[in-house]
Amino acid sequence: MTEPSKVIHVRNVGHEISENDLLQLFQPFGVITKLVMLRAKNQALLQMQDVPSAINALQLYTNIQPTIRGRNVYVQFSSHQELTTMDQNTQGRGDEPNRILLVTIHHMLYPITVEVLHQVFSPHGFVEKIVTFQKSAGFQALIQYQSRQLAVQARTSLQGRNIYDGCCQLDIQFSNLDELQVNYNNDRSRDFTNPNLPSEQKGRSSQPAYGDVVGYPPQMPNAAAIAAAFGGGLPPGISGTNDRCTVLASNLNPDRIDEDKLFNLFSLYGNIVRIKLLRNKPDHALVQMGDGFQAELAVHFLKGAMLFGKRLEVNFSKHPNITQGADTHEYMNSNLNRFNRNAAKNYRYCCSPTKMIHLSTLPQDITEEEIGNLVEEHGTIVNTKLFEMNGKKQALVLFETEEEATEALVCKHATSLAGSIVRISFSQLQSIRENQ
Repeated sequence: MTEPSKVIHVRNVGHEISENDLLQLFQPFGVITKLVMLRAKNQALLQMQDVPSAINALQLYTNIQPTIRGRNVYVQFSSHQELTTMDQNTQGRGDEPNRILLVTIHHMLYPITVEVLHQVFSPHGFVEKIVTFQKSAGFQALIQYQSRQLAVQARTSLQGRNIYDGCCQLDIQFSNLDELQVNYNNDRSRDFTNPNLPSEQKGRSSQPAYGDVVGYPPQMPNAAAIAAAFGGGLPPGISGTNDRCTVLASNLNPDRIDEDKLFNLFSLYGNIVRIKLLRNKPDHALVQMGDGFQAELAVHFLKGAMLFGKRLEVNFSKHPNITQGADTHEYMNSNLNRFNRNAAKNYRYCCSPTKMIHLSTLPQDITEEEIGNLVEEHGTIVNTKLFEMNGKKQALVLFETEEEATEALVCKHATSLAGSIVRISFSQLQSIRENQ
């Protein structure tokens, strides 16, 4: 067996799989410092920041079959301990000091603009110029300081840090360029020594500018957050322009459904404000989401889902909101809303119901048998897998049908197990691999 390395070899990488797909698969384990796509061989090489990060990734994906865009990919340690071939687009030279820094943003859940980068890098010295661009390695920027010493200090202070909490991680090298050429002052480039440059007459950048970024997520439009979370573009079928927050769920099973079960299902796609079951139509309910984008996600992913023997119909309601009253359940201030923190991260996991559910925030001493006992009443369990990530116990449960998995989720999400509130979502993995 190949000895552990921070370089990971990925096989069966089809033409439909992008660099960003691979980044999303491995970014939860740490910073990816280099990525080389070997298109002719349907393979890729990724270099993690350190060996423990690579080991953690391999441990999980040895037990759980990783799938990208419906294709199984296979991972192992590379025979290389270091990738020496650098992407020709990076224009970097590694550790040889220079006053121009090459910055790659990993795990970019929020759009990054020149203003954001300036606020991050200017506390370490006068920044003369910034140029941003999109390359195969991801979103990158070149940042020119007044002196080499300032650039060295900035790299020492900022390397590996996050711009926002839990995302937008900085990977910084020294560039091999001697001087940046800036032609326009706009959201993509800026010459701070020459404020009189034109802003370019090709329309405004699609990335808005933000104010203070001192460790807090920006007050950004949710459409931009969703687009960033899905790799820069909205999922197929999502317009991102809907402004109706309330949806009408119909063809419910009135004998099995209640407000909390609807909350557990719809909260996968956004924060819930309130829910109302209609007295005159017991198989109908109104669900008010946090905003129109979240409502659009719920309609898109839940229309036609099976639950309690019924095929759900989910459409936008003619009512802009649900009036508070004795027959409404309020959830606006519920700490069970999933999008109160790390909203963009949660958007990444939005999908239609699947046969596999993912359980987290489990007791540390939980067993696979207890996991099975928790959800077995809801259907036939094909397989289960208990594993640990970042020191926390998690589990996967594969049911025979999507309907069974959906029932387990709506009935058992947010239930208490040995003092822990269990969190359940759908997993996009298609199978569970057993230990050999």
